[in-house]
Amino acid sequence: MSTFDHIRPYHDSEVNEALQQASRHPMFKVLLQFTFPEASAEEIQAILLDCYSIHDFQTKVIYKSVQHLLAKSSEGFTTAGFDTLSPNKPYFYISNHRDIVLDTSLLNVALIDNGLITTASAIGDNLVQKDFLMALSRLNRNFLVLRSQSPRELLQSSKVLSEYMKLLLSEGRSVWMAQREGRTKDGNDVTQQGVLKMITMARGKTPLMQYIKELDIVPVAISYEYDPTDILKVPELVAKQENIPYIKTNNEDFNSILKGALGFKKRIHIEAAPLDPSIYDLIENEAQSDNDKLQRLASEIDKNIHRHYKLWPSNYIAYDLYHNTSKYASYYDEKELRHFERRLERRVNKENPLEMESFLLMYANPVINTSKL
Repeated sequence: MSTFDHIRPYHDSEVNEALQQASRHPMFKVLLQFTFPEASAEEIQAILLDCYSIHDFQTKVIYKSVQHLLAKSSEGFTTAGFDTLSPNKPYFYISNHRDIVLDTSLLNVALIDNGLITTASAIGDNLVQKDFLMALSRLNRNFLVLRSQSPRELLQSSKVLSEYMKLLLSEGRSVWMAQREGRTKDGNDVTQQGVLKMITMARGKTPLMQYIKELDIVPVAISYEYDPTDILKVPELVAKQENIPYIKTNNEDFNSILKGALGFKKRIHIEAAPLDPSIYDLIENEAQSDNDKLQRLASEIDKNIHRHYKLWPSNYIAYDLYHNTSKYASYYDEKELRHFERRLERRVNKENPLEMESFLLMYANPVINTSKL
């Protein structure tokens, strides 16, 4: 048994059999019918029988699923920056994180469209508790980040995870990981220093910044004009402001996955924002601790994500409403303003100032971060 068997996706040699088993699940059948609405059951089965690798499954099934999803739940998907990357070269993508499933799915669509290597992507094991989701994630080249562990167990699993990502890159596979544990619910995209520290646990005796430089980190900014799960995030944000524990309801993550996938998002943009290679040497030569160096690098990743984050009318409107100003009025029209206000009225209890503040800041914080650059 491999050291990584408990966290890895399927090997290509396992895909065909796993796909035949998974295709019997009712939810998997719904996904296939959604992806191939005009195809008969026999034609869909023929497509699955012809999938002998994760690449086959991603390009023949998942890519088409995402395209159908975008057609039904958005007004367009645009990308930028990927044409500056090299084909046949693995990268370590670190992005802001808004949607449980779509973030990595859209990134891989962008990579496929630009002839780049697709990613093995980190996903919390708490998000794939259902057998259907576990099978789908392993077929889609997700590897598990183990949650709910003791500090000692967490340290050991972090080391294993770091070694696994190092192995993937050495084998020519790109890797994706969110800039922080869990989604950014308040719109304030900030890289956790602890994420970078975990990534470097496999460096051995290699100097810190040299190891990170060799990973070829590429920050990625993902921007949704409207977040279908915005109101689902508000209770947790309010609880945080009130300094009370937030307890997730049963199936909350699964509901977020469905709402995020099927809910209307309007426009979506994803942009690759590679770091200037000189930044690693600059940080290495600064007289500070390794932890401070990692925090400095996190700050540089944040700047790139903030700088390349696509700001939509919804972001500017939320900023103006939150600050009771018309500073960015030229960035939206009356129709867009009315649409946002109706959304606000339908989703938020105006008698609860914390709900109102949390909802507005969720959309306004990207503007605030960009204005600081």
